Amino acid sequence: MPTYTALTTLPGEDEAEALGAALEQMDPAPVGVGVFEIEDGSGLWEVGAYFVEPPQEAILELFAVAFGAKSFAVSELPEIDWVAHVRRELAPVDAGRFYVFGSHDADKVPAILAEGGRIPLQIEATVAFGTGHHGTTLGCLKAFDRLAGAGFAPAWVADIGCGTAVLAMAAASVLPDAVVVASDIDRVAVDVAEANVAINNLAGRIECLEAAGFAHPRLAELAPFDLVFANILKGPLIELALPMAAHVAPGGRIILSGLLVVQAEAVTAAYLAAGFTPEAREDIGEWSTLVLRRN
Repeated sequence: MPTYTALTTLPGEDEAEALGAALEQMDPAPVGVGVFEIEDGSGLWEVGAYFVEPPQEAILELFAVAFGAKSFAVSELPEIDWVAHVRRELAPVDAGRFYVFGSHDADKVPAILAEGGRIPLQIEATVAFGTGHHGTTLGCLKAFDRLAGAGFAPAWVADIGCGTAVLAMAAASVLPDAVVVASDIDRVAVDVAEANVAINNLAGRIECLEAAGFAHPRLAELAPFDLVFANILKGPLIELALPMAAHVAPGGRIILSGLLVVQAEAVTAAYLAAGFTPEAREDIGEWSTLVLRRN
């Protein structure tokens, strides 16, 4: 079945949300509408609608004019099994001691194990974020590898916005006695995380929760944490600065990513104000990863 997309941009969150709500009333109705901030400092928001029938472009143009948006770009998407395509394209990832692979590369694992000191983590290409190929996930894995190599051994670990739970699994693999919890705002991501935990023989070692940030009784119960991963986006990272301070033990570390290089200073400033000290930063391509210590 073909899928059609209609995408536009406009300034202002309220206007973008209003346009998204209006699109949902179209006939034919879209099967989905998304409203996202463009994380490049421009202040623009992207609004997209997805249809299984060709949308009426004249109506879309009326919406664009009414809400001060650019004209919609309408495209027909090819019928591609994207998961199968991505599996073919994704090569294994080396991130310090971690070797992240998909089931299609499982035959390479024995050689990796024979090297000694390497930790294989199987992650399938799914709807959840975090296969290790993106500069943010890779940066977090490498940052944790360096901390662990320097002797940092946290006993209480949280992966906030866990996606596939690859970061939580990396921690559980290195820290056999640590309590590790992984949470995500998306129920589907939590299900994917639980499946990956089972595939990697870590069932019972990682607790997976559905939660927005730290808003879950279990996270409050386990706090304060010695290590927190948060690989999300600039806006949510800044909003989490004070809750992060409330849930991290003095001397504990946080590893933050999901932010562009141009956003790193703003995120760092928010965490300085919340009581953290920067310890390290690595930029991979256009993405930045920060390591900070709780004062």
